[in-house]
Amino acid sequence: MNNCNNNNGKKDDKKDEKKDDKKDDKKDAKKEETKEVWIMDPATDTYYYWLCTISVPVFYNLIFLVARSCFNELQSANVTMMMVFDYSSDVLYCIDTFVRARTGFLEQGLLVKDAKILKEKYMKTPQFKLDMISVIPTDLIFLKIGINNPEWRFNRLFRLARLFEFFDRTETRTNFPNIFRIANLVLYIIIIIHWNGCLYFAISKVLGFGSDTWVYPDGNDPEFNRLARQYIYCFYWSTLTLTTIGETPPPVRDIEYFFVVADFLTGVLIFATIVGNVGAMISNMSAARVEFQAKIDSIKQYMQFRKVTKDLEVRVVKWFDYLWTEEKTCDEKLVLKNLPDKLKAEIAINVHLETLKKVRIFQDCEAGLLVELVLKLQPQVFSPGDYICKKGDIGREMYIIKGGKLAVVADDGVTQFVVLSDGAYFGEISILGIKGSKAGNRRTANIRSVGYSDLFALSKDDLMEALIEYPDAKNLLEEKGKAILMKDNLIDESLVAVTDAKDLEDKVNRVEASVEIMTAKFRKMSAQYESSQRKLKQRLSNMSNQVRTLRVDHE
Repeated sequence: MNNCNNNNGKKDDKKDEKKDDKKDDKKDAKKEETKEVWIMDPATDTYYYWLCTISVPVFYNLIFLVARSCFNELQSANVTMMMVFDYSSDVLYCIDTFVRARTGFLEQGLLVKDAKILKEKYMKTPQFKLDMISVIPTDLIFLKIGINNPEWRFNRLFRLARLFEFFDRTETRTNFPNIFRIANLVLYIIIIIHWNGCLYFAISKVLGFGSDTWVYPDGNDPEFNRLARQYIYCFYWSTLTLTTIGETPPPVRDIEYFFVVADFLTGVLIFATIVGNVGAMISNMSAARVEFQAKIDSIKQYMQFRKVTKDLEVRVVKWFDYLWTEEKTCDEKLVLKNLPDKLKAEIAINVHLETLKKVRIFQDCEAGLLVELVLKLQPQVFSPGDYICKKGDIGREMYIIKGGKLAVVADDGVTQFVVLSDGAYFGEISILGIKGSKAGNRRTANIRSVGYSDLFALSKDDLMEALIEYPDAKNLLEEKGKAILMKDNLIDESLVAVTDAKDLEDKVNRVEASVEIMTAKFRKMSAQYESSQRKLKQRLSNMSNQVRTLRVDHE
């Protein structure tokens, strides 16, 4: 009976284990399903094309909402068409809200693809509130007041940021950035004139057409009653007023004076500073942006001239986009060059010292040496798939990972052995030139960037230059490096002996060369001494002869 009970108990346990395994498998399957969600990568062409798509309804609302609100005939004569455009743009707005919630962002150089994190990040941004305001169905009020009141849809203008983002992306991508900037500026001017002309017509409608000389002429005149003439006249009036280059009828009423004064101020602020300085504005939109854009343009022109492959050209542009997005475009040396050495050192220590202290061989080093090395760290950015070093390469730098992830891969470039992240370092042994190292100064692994990676590089020349003033630290570093190699069984004592023998032979050769040089110099000096002695004896002999001659003459 006990055996039967035990067998039954074991069967029950096995059944429970199988059920638990099935549950775990289901949970894992669910997790995998939840992970596989659609994410928009902002670095891809798809994202740019979507920006192009969503900018169309945004621009439509920017232009036509104010026009339809002021020019009643434009709204009443095209009700069906406008409703189709309105609700098509509303659908695109809703889709864009979803796209924003699924747009990835870079963290440690890698694209975040967790839908929950992306959604939470989007909801914390100010743009989320503006997007929610832009999709509020204010059209419901049309059920009470009628559909010919498009001014209730003005909340759709809160999505203007998408249009500006599209312009910025296009400016980066185009091969003719200067032409695009000028065209963009002209477009802004036209939009301002358009809105001002619509407001002028609306004020004229409120005050009464033809009620005085300033407002729009009487609508009973068939010539001025046409929609085309109404818009062209108002656009013409707005252009003359804002640019202050033509004469318009003077205002009569107080509200007209107020509107004209506001227009004049707008014209002075906008056109005197923008249109009057088009060239200056183009070159000084943003000093950093202009300088950065100039680099991109020159690289594009070079690649176009040299017929670089399209794939490589896209990689270069994406690398520049990453630098600009992550604000890594400034040259630290250029920024800090005007500071005194003391402040420059303090800033470098504050920014980089903790990173340098993570390297084993630099722990417990003199503070002065660490300061010297901190000033010599060079920031470098690598794109996804770039090799930082390959097996067999000569090691001229060591690297410290500031951000991003690096993978130690096999020769096929795909198989990953280990992934290095923030604070990791490599290549420190190769730049020390440890005697007896089996690898010598060669790289022993292939290291590749997984995503975008920010590294600090310390070159061998910079390290040796700093160690000249710290000989004790140099011996200490070599001892630490040797201990690390011995621990990993990467040092060969026979190579050490051979290296020492070579060093001794080199020293003997240097001493012999020095002795030979000194012997040659001594011979030269001896010859010069003998020559000077002969000349001196000759002079003394000449002087003696002259003295004898003088005595004979005197006698």
